[in-house]
Amino acid sequence: MKKVVISVGGSAINPGKINTRFLKELKRIVLAFGKRHKVILVAGGGFIARHYIHALKDKNEYIKDLIGLEATILNAKLLASFIGRCNQEIPTHLEEAKDLLKSFNIVIASGFQPGSTSDGSAAVLADYLNADLFINYTNVKGLYTKNPKLKGAKFVPKISHGNFNKNYISKFNEKPGQHFILDSLAAKVCKNAKINIAILTGMKNLENCLKGKKFSGTIIS
Repeated sequence: MKKVVISVGGSAINPGKINTRFLKELKRIVLAFGKRHKVILVAGGGFIARHYIHALKDKNEYIKDLIGLEATILNAKLLASFIGRCNQEIPTHLEEAKDLLKSFNIVIASGFQPGSTSDGSAAVLADYLNADLFINYTNVKGLYTKNPKLKGAKFVPKISHGNFNKNYISKFNEKPGQHFILDSLAAKVCKNAKINIAILTGMKNLENCLKGKKFSGTIIS
């Protein structure tokens, strides 16, 4: 039985309005995978977090972190209600999430503490649960040598943990409501725990990745 943790970007759940088409496809894929395996979905804050944080731009960083955390909880509750056959109470501690896996093959979680992105929380959870794989479902194909919107950006299909941290993470300055394709905590945790990371977008890619088939995205190993 595999154990997979998926960080579901809030921009996929709610890019400006709730993406019910995405939620329906995610439900189908997760319920199918959950028949034989364990899967933990960690919701991001996305659109809601960014807008609330922007409105509080003059407040201190801790207040913004709290707002971002609450946005992940709201999106997690939406996921839980939509998917069904999973926990409806969102865990607030790692131990709670682990206990829920005893009753459910599908567990929905959110961020766990202020100052950590949903990616970071998902990676910490993946390490705590000894997950086989960490998937970062985002809104871009995967890792690029620079902003994919800029000319000359090249797609990176595979990279080592060491090179990813050295060449990308160390050069990015994180702020509440904004982060790189994978945040520094997630990268560090997965590197130390030797957990492979898949960065991808698109339902077919997610489905193929879960099935161990070829998919379009970036592998960090």
